[in-house]
Amino acid sequence: MSCDIGMYGLAIMGQNFALNMASHGFSVCVGNRSHSKVVTTVARAQNEGNLPITPSDSPQDFCSKLKKPRKIVILVQAGKPVDMTIEALSEYLEEGDLIIDGGNEWFPHQIRRSTELAEKGILFIGMGISGGEEGARNGPSLMPGGPKEAYDMIEPILMKCAAKAPDGTPCTGYCGPIGAGNYVKMVHNGIEYGDMQLISEVYDILKTIVGMSNKEMSDLFHEWNKGELESYLIEITAKILAKKEDRDDADANGYVVDQILDKTGMKGTGRWTVQEAAEQSVAAPVIAASLDSRYLSARKEERVAAEKLLEGPPEESKPLVDKDQIISDLQSALYCAKVTSYAQGLSIIRAASDKHGWDVDLSLCASMWRGGCIIRAALLTKITNALTNNPGLANLLVDKSGFSAELNARHMAWRRIVSLGVACGIATPALSAGLSYYDQYRRGRLPANLIQAQRDFFGGHTYERVDKPSGQTFHTLWDESHKDIGDLTGRTAGEI
Repeated sequence: MSCDIGMYGLAIMGQNFALNMASHGFSVCVGNRSHSKVVTTVARAQNEGNLPITPSDSPQDFCSKLKKPRKIVILVQAGKPVDMTIEALSEYLEEGDLIIDGGNEWFPHQIRRSTELAEKGILFIGMGISGGEEGARNGPSLMPGGPKEAYDMIEPILMKCAAKAPDGTPCTGYCGPIGAGNYVKMVHNGIEYGDMQLISEVYDILKTIVGMSNKEMSDLFHEWNKGELESYLIEITAKILAKKEDRDDADANGYVVDQILDKTGMKGTGRWTVQEAAEQSVAAPVIAASLDSRYLSARKEERVAAEKLLEGPPEESKPLVDKDQIISDLQSALYCAKVTSYAQGLSIIRAASDKHGWDVDLSLCASMWRGGCIIRAALLTKITNALTNNPGLANLLVDKSGFSAELNARHMAWRRIVSLGVACGIATPALSAGLSYYDQYRRGRLPANLIQAQRDFFGGHTYERVDKPSGQTFHTLWDESHKDIGDLTGRTAGEI
């Protein structure tokens, strides 16, 4: 039997995506370096309704069981294992065959692999997959990038196997040339970092300042999930806060979340996003603040020692708070900060797309994230509509059809929350970063003129003037010690 597609790499994600494709009527050949996982996958396929899964026992056997041109998805650990898998499989592939890497991979690596495989006539797609094991089985968000002819080969399978947005639209589409798909997934993960940090800061205020119980907070997040804040992360937060220990031993103590060590793990995609924001000269303070917060959380021992030495505001100086007002303000602050986080992420994608000539459709990105993925949220439908109606929109914050008016109506609530955190000694790095981004972006003139003067003073870097044509640069002899720099007055930027 010749199978429609192959899945090589059968850890949890690979197994579930293989079963997903099979449950949509595609015959799937499965392979793995260790044969035991092939056996497990086949057994699952039988138990889940005799799904059309065919085993293989070697790379050669695997490739021989695929229809030509062959289509292979690999889901193995990023880095060297991907290169090793490609090398093992490509020995038995022919010109026109297609490999799709579905791992979380640094996009330059995918560009390199595509170039190497193109020399053999083998097509390559780098595809971001979001949604975890549940999404992989029941419908993930799929973000493919590669040659358009390669995408056309796999599109029928992706469209059926991807998650569906509330309006039925598949949460996938052609992101652009090789590298674009992994880039979009990388930024998705950066936004995910920001969302998680924002929610944790809201949780901290509700718990520490308002004094709400886990059940009260769970109920609140459950209510929020019925409205404008509806999202996967809000939904699971409600469930997490409600989860009680189910052990009978003496160590069992109330709610599970209270027993979890406050040290955050990470796998690198958030750091990549911040690095790329810097590379593209795009401000992404919410994402950067969330990454910094993870770094600080990892220094648990230092923080425990510092707690004994460093002081916060005394109790008598903390403001009196109205519970209902804070809850209302938190909803507005969280919504506004989420808008800025998405705006920053989409700005990174746009800058990289322009630089690399990818022509990424930002409205498609937002649409693909509406289902299946970790950052899926009701807000994304509004973002999709805004970008569809105005593809040239410079930033979500200036969307006249909705977001600018909402931010104008809610920013005072946002300010009250950030001020409350400062007054009570509760850090709100992401909420604060989002507000600072909003305040900088909305001002036509910033104090950067002073920084330019300082740069010109100590380094002769020159500056432009507001009363002269753009591109004409000037230098001032700020004191006698700078005479040796020379006269740069009136030079154009290209002459300096």
